[in-house]
Amino acid sequence: MSEIMMKPKEWTDQIARLRQQIGQVIVGQEEVVEQMLWCIFAGGHALLEGIPGLGKTMLVSTISKALDLSFSRIQFTPDLMPSDITGTNILSFGQQGSTGMSFQKGPLFSSIVLADEINRATPKTQSALLEAMQEKTVTVGGETHTLPRPFFVLATQNPLENEGTYPLPEAQLDRFLLKIEVSYPSREELKEIVKRTTSSREIGVEKQMTAAELLDIQQGAKQILVADEVLDYAVRLLMMTHPEDASATEGVRRYVRYGSGPRGVQSIIAIGKVRAFFKGRMHLSTGDINACALPALRHRLFLNFEGQAMGVTTDTVIREIMEQLEKGV
Repeated sequence: MSEIMMKPKEWTDQIARLRQQIGQVIVGQEEVVEQMLWCIFAGGHALLEGIPGLGKTMLVSTISKALDLSFSRIQFTPDLMPSDITGTNILSFGQQGSTGMSFQKGPLFSSIVLADEINRATPKTQSALLEAMQEKTVTVGGETHTLPRPFFVLATQNPLENEGTYPLPEAQLDRFLLKIEVSYPSREELKEIVKRTTSSREIGVEKQMTAAELLDIQQGAKQILVADEVLDYAVRLLMMTHPEDASATEGVRRYVRYGSGPRGVQSIIAIGKVRAFFKGRMHLSTGDINACALPALRHRLFLNFEGQAMGVTTDTVIREIMEQLEKGV
């Protein structure tokens, strides 16, 4: 057994302290925080969907402080150019009047990047971001620059205002490991938010781990064991999202145009391993698969015209699939 697998208790304690630090600032949103931590410790990127004002920026900023990682926020707008996020070569002057070109890094060169309202930027700028997410590098003027490690993009989009936006194409949505829905706080949570934000009390966030420790935990989580029957369960779930498959549910056949590709089941297994690790288990269970299916698949199923017209959501379709799968239908 490797040295990495010898410290799971120490790491789960660190993660518990990390949750506690985040909870000092963020009221409620436990499911959102948990899914963001799954995503970060699985080494993926997340798409957060919710109306403005729900504290998404504060949440991402708090996580970066607790993890002691550099943080950048980019407000995406229609006039944002690719070089505004990647950086650009500029003319520099040296001693004795010599000149040369030097690379000035853009805001992408941070470990955690908040891409706010990603659907307001043009496809060209979106593509520059998504290429960086995939390759973990930026190429400017024929020279390739490596982004820091770890590197996470947490992008947001507003589900209410679609006028003047550039929705992400299906292939680009697939780059996000998870799609996390940020809901409105409850009445009690709202009261607590008001108390915390309108008093003179300042709440600090203590760092709970270094970047090197985070990378170690990522490697440790990858070593979680997956039994064949659990993997088969995840694959069956994925195949049931395809309307042409014999196992497809009635809802899938009627409302789904395209089911999830292979990245869907890869995402479920990757974040399922992190969930199992967080719970102190060294093996994946079908419970982990069920818990991870919604955020991993909701942006990878595409409804047909009838589904959209009827107001059906991909969450509804996935829940129907899981119910039938658990019954063994």
